[in-house]
This record gives sequence, structure tokens and C-alpha cells, in this order.
Amino acid sequence: MNPALPDKKQLNNERKSGVKVLVIGSGGRENALVWKISQSKLVDKVFCAPGNGGIAELAECVNIKADDINGLLKFALDKKIDLTVVGPEIPLVVGIVDKFQEKKLKIFGPSKFASQLEGSKVFAKEFMVRNNIPTAKFRSFIDSLNARDYVDEVGPPLVIKADGLAAGKGVIICQTEAEAEAAIDLIMEKKVFKEAGIQVVIEECLEGEEASILAISDGDNFVLLESSQDHKRIFDNDQGPNTGGMGAYSPAPIVSEDLKKEIAQKILRPVIDGMKKEGHKFCGVLYAGLMITKEGPKVLEFNVRFGDPETQAILPRLKSDLVEIIFAALDGKLADFKLEWDSRPCVCVVMAAGGYPGAYQKNKPISGLEKAKELKDIVVFHAGTKLEKGEILTSGGRVLGVTGLGQNIKEAIANTYKAVEKIYFEEAHCRKDIGAKAIGRSNEATTYGTK
Repeated sequence: MNPALPDKKQLNNERKSGVKVLVIGSGGRENALVWKISQSKLVDKVFCAPGNGGIAELAECVNIKADDINGLLKFALDKKIDLTVVGPEIPLVVGIVDKFQEKKLKIFGPSKFASQLEGSKVFAKEFMVRNNIPTAKFRSFIDSLNARDYVDEVGPPLVIKADGLAAGKGVIICQTEAEAEAAIDLIMEKKVFKEAGIQVVIEECLEGEEASILAISDGDNFVLLESSQDHKRIFDNDQGPNTGGMGAYSPAPIVSEDLKKEIAQKILRPVIDGMKKEGHKFCGVLYAGLMITKEGPKVLEFNVRFGDPETQAILPRLKSDLVEIIFAALDGKLADFKLEWDSRPCVCVVMAAGGYPGAYQKNKPISGLEKAKELKDIVVFHAGTKLEKGEILTSGGRVLGVTGLGQNIKEAIANTYKAVEKIYFEEAHCRKDIGAKAIGRSNEATTYGTK
């Protein structure tokens, strides 16, 4: 029995017949979740709705969309699902957890109220102010003329954000007044993000280096996952428009043990306590997107689910049983829960369709997947793929998350890009600098060995 994983005997006794799990979503994050969940000794069967071409190798894919709450609820009831794990943000924001809990179904994720931390930038910023959580100075606007006046008043650089969900693309960094004016016009007048852009947040542009910290909370206590760093821009050296994420690596050397403690104390703890105080315990994954500034860590955004592609870089390092962790969170038993990690770094490189994050073509055959998977310490997570007549085809903007471990960050990078080179689809695009920021950090000289 692993002392890092308490109550395993009890969990097994309670679920002798084997746990049936439903994972909701169809991207690379969900492939990583299904991959990790399917390794659990507690789990007998994994379903995924709607899934993708890669997930179909590990789970039974169900043709129900991630935002079809009633359809998912009916399926979970009919199949007597023991645990539902929600991948994407939209089902959480519209209240899937509340609906499932009304029917006494176990589901992992925060309530509709708590999910506003991601669903509304305005709600999140005001919540941070109420709870003294460090973040950028900001103002929110529902009138574009007032927004423009504020830009004239404070001047660039500024960050302009659509209030609602915009698939990771509703944040525009503006270095000039002209860029700020164009962003306001794009979001509020042209309504490119539809109702998500009815209201905007305009905030100061923080300087520093980004990092992501994810925690799993039971509403009272939380455990930190290993740090990671996302790469949002489409091109190398953080150039071009924002995307859903072009790659990630874990751990992020910038996040020292002391900084982790500071983030836990000044950011994560106030969120958990603040939600509890407002009558809505936060149970699920809390993702803090941070800028590490000269003044310390400040929140860029909160997400209320596993990050994508951060999850693809974190879960291959997690040695503990993810399903046991989730049940401990749902049962309010995280207080003494310890996670066990593979100390080797992990790098995930996203292979995207040509043209992404703009218009892109689909239905391109993908070759070389088996050759990539034959490489040591490599796993290929599918994101925008589909299985058609026995062939894997592209079906989305971010197509694959090629992921590799190494004894140090340089080796992890080299292993991952070696796998990338084995895979081909027409007009495939990937960044060539994922993980480069980690090289040269003070602990780069460390050779990581498996604990």
C-alpha cells in the first residue's frame, strides 16, 4: 500500500465491482485525462463524450456533445456512472455540476457560481479585489465610448479582455493606443466573440514571466499540482496572436518552492476561503494563470478546470492515482493527501493545423503516429482528430499534443521534437521553442532522476 495514497483499501472495498468513469470533452486535455484515469486500479470502464480519434483507443466514445447537459445527464444515469470528470469550461460555466448533483451523481468540478471565476473576467477581478488577491489594476466597461476614454486617460501598454468565454482568444495585448482602439472595436462593436464581448476588462500590462499553478480542492483544503508554463502565442518567441496554447512544459523552474508557498498562501488559499465565505465551496481544479513580477506573483486569470495544454505536461509526471485524488476531493478528505511525482521534466508540443488560430482546413490524413509512439518516454495526445474508416484525420485547430519526458529539460525537449519529426499531416505547424525559457535557469544543471 502506498502511504501517499490514503484510504485505498476503503475505496476498493466501497467499489468492488469497478468504477465506471465518464470524461467530458474532446481535446488533448481530455485525452490526457482518459489516459491517466484508465491506469487507475479502481477503474473498470471509461467513457468519453464525445471523445476523438486518439481517445477511442482507450475509452468508449459516446456521441454526445460536451455542452449537451441533458444528454450527458441521461447517459450518466442510464449507465450508472460512478464518477464524471469534466474537461472543458463551458459545461462547468452553464452548471453541469449542479444538475448532476441534484440527481446524486458524483461529478468533479466546481458549481455554476464558483465557475464564474473563469466564465466572467469581471466577476473574477471583483472577487480578487474583495479577497485581497494580487492582480493587475483594471476597470470594466459595457460602453465602448467609455472604454476608449479610459484608454486615452491611462495610455498603453494595456490588456483588453472580453468578459466571457472566448476559447482562450479573448485577450488582446495592446502596445499602442491604435491597437487598443482596434481591440475595443473588434470585441464590442464587431462582436467577434459574440455575447462574451458585451463587457470588457481593461487592465495594466504586467511585466515578468508567466507560469501556471493548478490545485485540486475539496472546498476546505487543496493540494498543489506541479508547476507548468504555457505558450499562448502562435509563433516562436511569443509572436503573433493568442491561441488556446501551443505547448507547455513542467516543472516551470521560475516557480521555486518558496514561490509555491507564496502562491498557495496569497492566491489559492484566499480563493478557497473566499468562495466558502460566500456560501459556495470550491470543489474541483483551480487553475491560476500567473505573471511572476518584481513585486511577486499576480493573477492574470483563473480557470476552473485542468489547463490545456498544461495537463498534457503535468499528468505524465503524476505517479499517484488520479481517480483516488478525485474521490478524496469529492469526499472532503484532501487535508492529509500527499501526491507522488516523477521528478523528470516533461514537454508537450502542440502540432496545429495550418492557418490556426484563424481559418484552417480539416480532414487531412495523419501519418507517423505509430513511429512516434515507439520512442521511449513519448505519448501522443490527440486533440483535433477523428477516426474515419480506420484512418486518423485532422478535425480541429490544435491537432496533437506530442509529449515527452527527459532526465533534464534539454533532453525532454529533444525527445519531444524527435517525436514531432516522425509525424506528418499537410500544413502542420508547431512552435520550435517550447521549453526554451526553462534552459539556463539556476536549476538547469540538475539531472532529474525518477523518485
